[in-house]
Amino acid sequence: MASEKVETVVAGNYVEMEREEPNSDSIKTKFSNLFWHGGSVYDAWFSCASNQVAQVLLTLPYSFSQLGMVSGITFQLLYGLMGSWTAYLISVLYVEYRTRKEREKVDFRNHVIQWFEVLDGLLGKHWRNTGLFFNCTFLLFGSVIQLIACASNIYYINDNLDKRTWTYIFGACCATTVFIPSFHNYRIWSFLGLVMTTYTAWYLTAASLIHGQVEGVKHSGPAKMVLYFTGATNILYTFGGHAVTVEIMHAMWKPQKFKLIYLMATIYVLTLTLPSASAVYWAFGDMLLNHSNAFALLPRTGFRDTAVILMLIHQFITFGFACTPLYFVWEKFIGVHDTKSMFKRAITRLPVVIPIWFLAIIFPFFGPINSTVGSLLVSFTVYIIPALAHMLTFASPSARENAIERPPKFLGGWGGIYSMNIFVVVWVFIVGFGFGGWASMVNFIHQIDTFGVFTKCYQCPLHKA
Repeated sequence: MASEKVETVVAGNYVEMEREEPNSDSIKTKFSNLFWHGGSVYDAWFSCASNQVAQVLLTLPYSFSQLGMVSGITFQLLYGLMGSWTAYLISVLYVEYRTRKEREKVDFRNHVIQWFEVLDGLLGKHWRNTGLFFNCTFLLFGSVIQLIACASNIYYINDNLDKRTWTYIFGACCATTVFIPSFHNYRIWSFLGLVMTTYTAWYLTAASLIHGQVEGVKHSGPAKMVLYFTGATNILYTFGGHAVTVEIMHAMWKPQKFKLIYLMATIYVLTLTLPSASAVYWAFGDMLLNHSNAFALLPRTGFRDTAVILMLIHQFITFGFACTPLYFVWEKFIGVHDTKSMFKRAITRLPVVIPIWFLAIIFPFFGPINSTVGSLLVSFTVYIIPALAHMLTFASPSARENAIERPPKFLGGWGGIYSMNIFVVVWVFIVGFGFGGWASMVNFIHQIDTFGVFTKCYQCPLHKA
């Protein structure tokens, strides 16, 4: 059995993961396979596409008002391609790490591989610690953003409660994600999540076109450098949702098939984000500068209320996507990750939700917080670190010679790969982290000065706030 396993691993396959879904004629098993127990290529595509664009769909028109139409479209295409590229790099590094470990007879049957472990196995503990810090901090604030978005959206249906009170309520609701074991179990949720964002995107497009341009509409963006780079980093954040790439890959039956999934997901997502952001900006122009949530400017109708409700459900799903890797890290830290008792794991996960809840109440700045997280965290987590890690992992001739996944010829071989990686690192460090970090922090501090921390109702009408 051991020799058979080694032979399979050398071929670049995975004994543990390369299995079909369990076959059984029982109704319970069929139901579980249909709705709960996913691991196919389609499941991974739904997970990537559903997770990539959530509440940010509502803030992209705000970014367009900061950037202008041409720059808004250009940055979406650029960061969509760059995000797909670094997701590909992460998948290559995962395959490399896992194959090396399985050659050493390491069994991952009851263990979920995470990005910081890949860095540890390939580059050592310093890279592990760096990756762990950026990844966990990003996912923490990614969860915070989903919670803020829940409160921001529900307010447009029911403004009898302020946004802070809604944050308390949805914090408790989102805490139920502790009972979802892993990304295997997001099959039906990923599918429904994508249906929800698709509906919302086309609602925004259609409603804006039907509404038409407001009287005296102005499209003055880009007007200020601070706003320009703030908008650009929100788009950087939009296409940097692959901080959970490794966990999604690990949930697949055949993880080596992941390579192009993120690119396919990004192409689909662009069919949602480009029309919706363009249409809303065309209709409302500079009004969006003071309304970071697109729902705020559209008239209340049954279609809008439906979109709000669907986005609320989707944000619950995305909260789970962002938080599940944090649950895994916490489980490993306190030593319960390998236990088979889901109830025990769920109870131990609850402390992870508390700081997320607290931060969402302190900084309820829907929109500006996306840009801050994008510039300071996403820039490193899902762009710079994967590109640098890939270059260092295959720096030596022997590493390139023995690589499990060799670069395609149409990319120019190793020279083409390294050229792309250097471009990503330099561009994101200067434009994303440098200019974007400066602009987003200036804007974020402006929000604190204007509204204060623990603000009761961010961007609400004065008589409500």
